[in-house]
Amino acid sequence: MTTADAGSWQAENEEPRGPVGKAFRLSAADSLSLGNAVCGFLAVCVLAYSAIQQLQVAPGRFTPDPSYFATAIVLLLIGATCDLFDGLVARRFRASAMGAELDNLADVISFGFAPAFMVVIWGMGFSDRVPFAAVLVAAAAVLVAGVVRLARFACVKTKSGDFMGLPIPMGAMSVISIVLLFQPSIWALVGVLGVAWLMVSRIEYPKPKGQLAAVVLGWIMVNVAFLTFWVAWPEGGDLPIKIGATMQIALVAAIPLRMLFYKREQRQYNKRREAEGVEHVSN
Repeated sequence: MTTADAGSWQAENEEPRGPVGKAFRLSAADSLSLGNAVCGFLAVCVLAYSAIQQLQVAPGRFTPDPSYFATAIVLLLIGATCDLFDGLVARRFRASAMGAELDNLADVISFGFAPAFMVVIWGMGFSDRVPFAAVLVAAAAVLVAGVVRLARFACVKTKSGDFMGLPIPMGAMSVISIVLLFQPSIWALVGVLGVAWLMVSRIEYPKPKGQLAAVVLGWIMVNVAFLTFWVAWPEGGDLPIKIGATMQIALVAAIPLRMLFYKREQRQYNKRREAEGVEHVSN
């Protein structure tokens, strides 16, 4: 095949791709998505700096510093706030042609890679308790589940309009809650793997709309306040952090149980309706 033939074949079978002109400009919602990505990047930088600094002071020994963890988590919560608002801003004003792609790419950084990296740093200081290979497997599972979750979200829409699987921001916050509450152990890693499974499961999670969206935003802001207090005064911030982390894990665990009970009630209701219908026809 000659170059000319190849060029004509591409011209016939490939359409020009990519927006041009005004469609190529970033919107206000895109700026929030980019802010989300920057927050995730800075969180990883903070955690990496913590490890490098401690290993320079005491080679071969590493203990995760809670203040660096708190700073990284504050950045991720700020990223979650940007992620919550970018959709609202896009609907209120306008969305660019790149909006959905930018949102997904930013989520991979802030809620996929950053929490996975946090699991690695968390496990580094306690490698004598659990095999570090197991920590890497759990961290990789969080990253892979997040990527698959976002890809599926872009391709599959549920009939109810709710999320299929645990949304990746909630998944990231659940992983962070496990890191805050527990020291590395096999059971803690099983919990991390459980969160990864929930992200790619078929369990439907309700979308935050109206009052629920306000509650989610309020929850994020309260946790930012708790974590900021923890950064400034580590001695007095442990209890609120543990309460918030426990509530997060309880929420993520309660929703699947509620959905199971709801579907069971729905099946029982449908059976009663069918039985009543059969009885009515026979009479």
